[in-house]
Amino acid sequence: MKKIAVIMGSNSDLPVLKGCFEQLKELDIPFEAHVFSAHRTPDAAAEFALNARKNGFGAIIAAAGKAAHLAGALAARTTLPVIGIPVKSSTLDGLDALLSTVQMPSGIPVATVAIDGSKNAALLAAQILAVTDEALADRLHQMREKMAQEVLRKDAELTIE
Repeated sequence: MKKIAVIMGSNSDLPVLKGCFEQLKELDIPFEAHVFSAHRTPDAAAEFALNARKNGFGAIIAAAGKAAHLAGALAARTTLPVIGIPVKSSTLDGLDALLSTVQMPSGIPVATVAIDGSKNAALLAAQILAVTDEALADRLHQMREKMAQEVLRKDAELTIE
């Protein structure tokens, strides 16, 4: 199975990525986490992206706040799918990061999830890998079935007084 790379612009993004890590572990997907900055370590970030495919990765998740150029900087150096997580900061409640992540130029796509949406980033990466991994596709299907059953259970228990 291919691995997922989870790259954060700063270790201060670690709490946001907790849901991502938990989801990848739950689905039994191997991953590596690293800290690279699009601005402070651009060469290291580029080197990682350039070698990600040959190093066994199938997708890259990139979390960054404020200017949030990390996902785009990585996407510019690889043809692997890159999923951006805009991280909420104290400045503009994450809107700056959202716009920086989602507004990529034609030819260099970055899939973007919600602000602080690390669990969905993990699920999207899992779905990408599941295109060629039937066992993972089955685990995703089972997870969806479990979610549906939970909603139906809550519906059955609902009482309005």
